[in-house]
Amino acid sequence: MKTTFSGWRYLWKSEDIRRKLLITLAILAIYRIAANVPAPGVNHTILQQFLSAGNAGGNFLGFLDLLSGGTVSNFSLLSMGVYPYITAQIILQLLVPIIPALQRRMEEDPREGRRWQEKWTYYLAVPMAALSAIGQINIFNSLAIQAVGQPILNFGFTADLWLPSLAVLVAMTAGTMFAIWLGELISEYGIRGQGLSLIIFAGIVARMPANLSRMLADVTTRWFMLAFTIIVIVLTVFAIVYVQQGRRNVPVMYPGRRMGNRMSMPVKGTLPLMVNLSGMIPLIFASAILQFPAIIAGFFLRSQNAGVVKFFTGVQQFFGGTGNYNWGYWTMYFLMVVLFTFFYTSVLFDQQNYGENLKKNGATVPGVHTGAPTQKYLSTVQRRITLPGAVFLGLVAVMPFLLQLLVPAAANNAGLFLVSSSGLLIVVGVVRDTFMNIDAELKLHGYQDSLLVR
Repeated sequence: MKTTFSGWRYLWKSEDIRRKLLITLAILAIYRIAANVPAPGVNHTILQQFLSAGNAGGNFLGFLDLLSGGTVSNFSLLSMGVYPYITAQIILQLLVPIIPALQRRMEEDPREGRRWQEKWTYYLAVPMAALSAIGQINIFNSLAIQAVGQPILNFGFTADLWLPSLAVLVAMTAGTMFAIWLGELISEYGIRGQGLSLIIFAGIVARMPANLSRMLADVTTRWFMLAFTIIVIVLTVFAIVYVQQGRRNVPVMYPGRRMGNRMSMPVKGTLPLMVNLSGMIPLIFASAILQFPAIIAGFFLRSQNAGVVKFFTGVQQFFGGTGNYNWGYWTMYFLMVVLFTFFYTSVLFDQQNYGENLKKNGATVPGVHTGAPTQKYLSTVQRRITLPGAVFLGLVAVMPFLLQLLVPAAANNAGLFLVSSSGLLIVVGVVRDTFMNIDAELKLHGYQDSLLVR
C-alpha cells in the first residue's frame, strides 16, 4: 500500500480544475444564502418558541432536517431541500422493472432511456414538492399547537386562507426546484456528477459549528460529550469506509483475441460486486415510508372528536419516535432499512443484467452456464454479500437511539452530536466520490500523481 497526496499541488495549477472548484464553491455559497430566506407567512416568534420547547417532534423531522441542512427547523423556502427530487428518482427507478414498457425502453436504448427517466424525474418532483410542503406545514402546525398552543403558519384552503396558502405552496415548491437547479449547475459546470450530493453535503457540514457550540455550552458534560463524539465519529467513519469499500470479486474468463492466424489465450478477470450497492437510498426510502402515517395523522389533529384526536396523536407520536414509542419506532426503522436494502439492491442489480452483458462479450463465469444461469448465480452471490451491508445500514440508522441507551449523557444531549450517523454516511460517501472525480480529472489533464490511497 502506498499513499500519495502529491496530486494536491496540481489542483490550482490546472486552470480547468481550478475553475470547476471555484464554480462549485460559489454555487454552494448561493445555496446556503438562499437557505436562510424564510417562507412567507411564518410566525417566527411562535417557531422559536416551538423549537425551544424541547424535543418537539422527536426524530420525526430530524431526517428531513438532515437532508435539507437545517432549513426545516428554520422553515425557509428551501426547507425541503432536494428531498422531493430524490423521492421522485427512487419511485421511477422502482417502476422500471415493474412496468414492462418502461423496462423495454431502458433496454432498447439505455442512453435515451436515461434521458426519459431524468425528464420525468423533474416532472414528478414538482407535485412531490407540493405534497411535501403541505405535509410539512401540517406537521409543524400540529406539533406547534401541542407544544405552545399556536400554529406557526395560518394554512388551509378556506375562503379567507386559500390565496396565502397557495402562495406558500408555490414559494416552497419553487425553492425546491431552485435547489435542484443549483445542483444541476454544479454537475454541469463544477464537479461533474456531484451536484445534488454536494448540496446535501453542504447542508450537513453547515450545521456542525452550531452543534459544536451547543455541545460546549453545557459546562457539566461538554468535555465528556466532545471526547465521546470524536470517538464515535472516528469509529463510524472507519466502519463506513470499510463497508463501502467492501467487494466480492467474482472470477470471469474473457475470450482471447485473434491476432492474424493466432488466437491469444483467454484472459482472467474479475467482476466486483459491492457489499453496499444501494448506498444511502434505503435510509431515505424507509424514512419516507415511516413519515407518511404521521403526515396523514396531521390532517386529523384538528378534529372536534376527542377520540379521533387522541388516536391520531398516538399515531404521530409513534412514528415520531417520541416518548414511550422509541423502541417500536426504532425497531421498525431498523427492519425497514434492512428490507429496503435487499429490495433496492435487487432492483439495481437486475437492471445491470450482467448475465446477458457477459454473454454478449463472450465472457463466462467458470463453472456456470452463460446467460440466465449466470445472472441467477450472480444474484445469489449479491444477496449473500448484501446481508452484512443491510445490517450495517440498519445499525447506522438506529445508532442515535443505541447511543442514547448506552450513554446517559448522550440521552440528555440527544441533539448535540456534531452530525448524525446518517449524516456521516452521506458525508463520507460524498467526500469519497468527490475525491475520485477530482482524481479522474487530474489524470485526464495529464497529472499522474493521485489524491487517493494506492
